[in-house]
Formats: sequence, structure tokens, C-alpha cells
Amino acid sequence: MEIYNNKTNFKLGFVIIALIMGAGTVVYTSILVRKLAEREQKLIDLYAQALKFAVNPNTTDDLTFLLQEIIKTNNFIPVILSTPQGKIISYRNIEVPTPSTPDREKRFLARELVLMKQQHTPIEVEFGSPDSKNLIYYRNSDILSQLSYYPYVQLTIVGIFGFLTYLAFSYSRRAEQNRIWVGLAKETAHQLGTPISSLLAWVDYMQADPDFDRDELIMEVSKDIKRLEMITARFSHIGSEPLIKQEDVYFIVLGVMNYLQKRISTKVKISLENRLNKHKTIPLNRYLFEWVIENIVKNAVDAMAGVGELKVSVEENIEGKIVIDIADTGKGIPKKEVKRVFNAGFTTKKRGWGLGLTLAKRIIENYHKGKIMVKHTEVNKGTIFRIMLNP
Repeated sequence: MEIYNNKTNFKLGFVIIALIMGAGTVVYTSILVRKLAEREQKLIDLYAQALKFAVNPNTTDDLTFLLQEIIKTNNFIPVILSTPQGKIISYRNIEVPTPSTPDREKRFLARELVLMKQQHTPIEVEFGSPDSKNLIYYRNSDILSQLSYYPYVQLTIVGIFGFLTYLAFSYSRRAEQNRIWVGLAKETAHQLGTPISSLLAWVDYMQADPDFDRDELIMEVSKDIKRLEMITARFSHIGSEPLIKQEDVYFIVLGVMNYLQKRISTKVKISLENRLNKHKTIPLNRYLFEWVIENIVKNAVDAMAGVGELKVSVEENIEGKIVIDIADTGKGIPKKEVKRVFNAGFTTKKRGWGLGLTLAKRIIENYHKGKIMVKHTEVNKGTIFRIMLNP
């Protein structure tokens, strides 16, 4: 079974199994408690009968001795013998707190009697004549009380175990995904090294060739090579702690937009509005932050199918946070899918791994302690992504 690919079914199955275990435990233990309660009921009946015969003067000494022994067998069920008016005559298997005085003992036994009246109906016994009728009150033994709470304790333990197992599974899944991403990124950076070196050599060759007079072309190719070198650096540093330093946030966004302007459809109108103070700097990793902007802009262009309007604004809100809004006029995101756009593997494209926005979220929230979200979206009208960064 591929757990990672069927995680929803796996979690649902695990919850169902845990519920079955819990329900089975409750039912089974309840049966045991009921049987033990019936046993104690029979035992207290026997105790009452034995007590009745033990005080009867017509019984023989041997029978009296035997019945006294039967009475002694009840050494775990708390019992109080009282008159019909509630006057306590004697008690058994009740530990009175020490040190104790007669008044304190009387109050304690009175509370025990109230508890016994709530739990069980008293048993009537006659000592010799109908006029000498008394009542035997009793409550559940300690073991029965413990068994009553046992299923809930066990269910709690099962629940805690299930929760910890779920956390362990989630952590293991994330750790596995992180290892895959880091390994893939570093291998990509390694593989890019050779063609970049070759391209650099070709640029040097063209610059040295007096017959090649396309300086503008060489300049654009050089920009692309620098971009590839930057991308290689990004991939090679994944899994490592990024270097954060003060950067001019608008200047970085402007650089990304200028680079992409010549490499996307000419039918996409791009506008960039800056509402920040001049040269406003915040703690950033330039290369990773450029990656985030580039990913969101490319997704926006794809959502517009290469035709539309892309608006980017940079400003500072009243809380002092830097807010970057990237708005497109694309196909929008259905409401049921908004919460999934940052999940690994989620994509609406026929080609792609669905990792771009996941990495963007990790870069903004984990490395820069900021926030990225879908501010607004409407099907067939467009989407606004918002990035919030701390100053």
C-alpha cells in the first residue's frame, strides 16, 4: 500500500479502526462491570441472610459460627446497617479518616449513607420479629468503581496513542518529502553546472569573434546565463539555512518584472506600482525572494493564457509590514480549491509537479517569517496573491 499516495484513505481507515477498538473496549468492559455488579448483589443478599440468622437465638452455636464466617467473607463491599429512621447501627469495610472523633465519624458515615442511598436500593432484614426490621445499605466496591471508569481511561489512552501515531505519520511524511525535494534540488543544480559552463564559453567565443556584431543578442543571452546561475544557486542552497540581509524590496521586485517582461507574451500588460519610501529595505534572501515573485507571476501569466493584465503593487500597511499584491485577470480559482493551492502536488496544469506555490509558501513563511495567501479570487475574473513581510 502506498501510504503517501493514499494518505486520506489511510487516515480514515486508522480513525475507523481506533473507533472500533474504543467501542469494543467500552462494550466488553461494560459487560464485565454488569456481571460483577450482579455478583456483588448476590453476595450482599447472602450477607443479609447470614446476619439475620446469626442474631436469631433459636440457631445452634455451630450454625452461628458458620454464619459469622459467611459474614466475614464480605471484606470489600462497604456496608451500613441502620434503622428505618436512618440511625446507623453498625458498618463494615468503611475506612473512617484518622484521627477521628465520635462527631466526625458520625458525619462521615452520614455522608457515606447518602452515597449508598443514591447507588442501590437497601435490603430489608428482620431480626427475630417483624417489629425489629432494619435496613442494609451498600455501595459499589473499589474494584467495581475502578472498572466503571476503566473503559473511559482505556479509550483516552487509545485516543492519545492514535493522535501521537497521526503526528508521527505526518512528521514522517513531511520529512520524506523534504528529503526528496532537497535531493532533487541539489541534483538539478549539479546537472545544470555543465551546460551553463558551456554556454559561458560560447558567449566568450561570440564576444571575441570580430565578425559577430550582435551585441544586443549577446547581452540578452548573458542575462539568461546569469539567471541560470542564480537558479542553480537557489537549488544548491535548498536544505541549508539561507543568508538573510537587508535588501531593497522594491528594487528586487522591479528587477524580476523587467527580466520577465521580455520573456512572456507581449499580450500581457504589466504594471508595477511602488508606494514605499525610497530605498526601503527589509531582511530578505534576495535569490529565494526573487524565486517567489517569479513563480507567482508565471502562474498568473499561465492563468491568463498569455493574454490579460498583471498588476503588482508594493506598499507598507499601518502595522509597518511590507505588502506585495500580484493581481491577474486570469481564470481564477474555484472556492473549493483555494485552501489547496499551496499543497504539494496541487496543480491545474497538464504539465508540472505542483511544487511552485508550495516552495513559495515555505520560503516566505519558514525562511522570512512572513505570510502568503490568496487575497481574492473569482472564477473567470482573476486572482490576487498577497505577500506580507516583516520590516
